[in-house]
Amino acid sequence: MLEMSVNKFRANLKEFVDKVISEHQAIRVNRRSGQDFIVVSAEDWEREQETLYILRNNSLMSHVAESMGTHQTKPDSNHVTP
Repeated sequence: MLEMSVNKFRANLKEFVDKVISEHQAIRVNRRSGQDFIVVSAEDWEREQETLYILRNNSLMSHVAESMGTHQTKPDSNHVTP
């Protein structure tokens, strides 16, 4: 994550916003008041929200864990052994 002052961010706003979007890299902007903020692309924010939703959903996480267990113990029918 990049980190910079609010003055540097403001002076190069377009460049940094383009970087956040194209490189999917968040920027932490430091303010003198100590109330920093993070700049992320809308695409990355939405992806994070979806991940958090899944992680908070106990029922869904149980299904994922069960599926992983089945996947790891089930022989691969497409795998041909010599």
